[in-house]
Amino acid sequence: MKTNEVNKWLLEVQHPAKGDKSVVELGMVDSIEIQDNKVTVTLAFAKHRDPLAEYLIGSTRAAVIRNAPEGTQVEVKTVVKEEAPKKKPGLDLGLEELSNVGHIIGIASGKGGVGKSTVAVNLAVALARLGYKVGLADADVYGPSVPKMTATEGMVPEAFQEGEKEVIVPLEKYGVKWMSIGYFASPEQALIWRGPMACNALKQMLLQVRWGELDFLLIDMPPGTGDIHISLVHDIPLDGALIVSTPQDVALADVEKGVNMFRNKNVNKPIFGLVENMAWFTPEELPDHKYYIFGQGGGEKMAAKYGIELLGQIPIVQSIREGGDSGEPAALSSRPDGVAFLELAQKLVASV
Repeated sequence: MKTNEVNKWLLEVQHPAKGDKSVVELGMVDSIEIQDNKVTVTLAFAKHRDPLAEYLIGSTRAAVIRNAPEGTQVEVKTVVKEEAPKKKPGLDLGLEELSNVGHIIGIASGKGGVGKSTVAVNLAVALARLGYKVGLADADVYGPSVPKMTATEGMVPEAFQEGEKEVIVPLEKYGVKWMSIGYFASPEQALIWRGPMACNALKQMLLQVRWGELDFLLIDMPPGTGDIHISLVHDIPLDGALIVSTPQDVALADVEKGVNMFRNKNVNKPIFGLVENMAWFTPEELPDHKYYIFGQGGGEKMAAKYGIELLGQIPIVQSIREGGDSGEPAALSSRPDGVAFLELAQKLVASV
């Protein structure tokens, strides 16, 4: 490997807010060091914090890993070109942009594949249909799906400087303000981030966004109970959570982990209710028929066991899948699936 080769690879790393110019063209590559099988790239940032800093760091690392020989160690460092006051470690971001948000609610699940993002997107749209001011932050930084589910792929939120602070403007569609790390990466790009890097990216997606006045800010959380969840509940004034599951025993077993996490004494956040997704199958031509293909009553038993309310049961309807793929949420319709999401929204409002 040679320095000029690495420099060529870094032409792939584009800054979405700078006309898609690469970090090389923008003069952000301060140095490239190659020693044995290790490559160290140092990126230079100005005094003011770039709202896409974590994305650029992760993309730089990914670009080198993708092109370098197998087994190459990659490290990305940063340097500030202008003298700035020393700050405490980590991102020094305040909560000012959340000051006009009424309720911040995490949409969580103990495992993947239960339709958590589908519920989050449709719940946001349903709340907007009920007349509330709503925002949704896609906190699944490893697998963001909101751009696809809202047909906003390819759009890039604006960013502007306000004093010493960078501010990101969320996209708006269906009466909801949307923000996702997916807006700053191509759909096929794998985001190779370690835990702290992902946590910092999430904080930027929440704390540097001009949310404005909202009744509800929903956070589509990644599955599991890892670093991102702990960081979120400690650094964001989360009101509580809504847990999503499916009726099978294996899914409900993982839900227990999610419930226990929020009820852990070090977290201690209320759970507003449980949503049983894929509760039954309803053929579109036979809306009154219910086929319990994943079992029946699992959500009710889990809710009773933990003393939480079963806020909603969402059926499997072909239109939900089609709406998710086409970017037109099912909650916009008057079909059984749309009605189910509206009823869920009403119950959530009552519970909160």
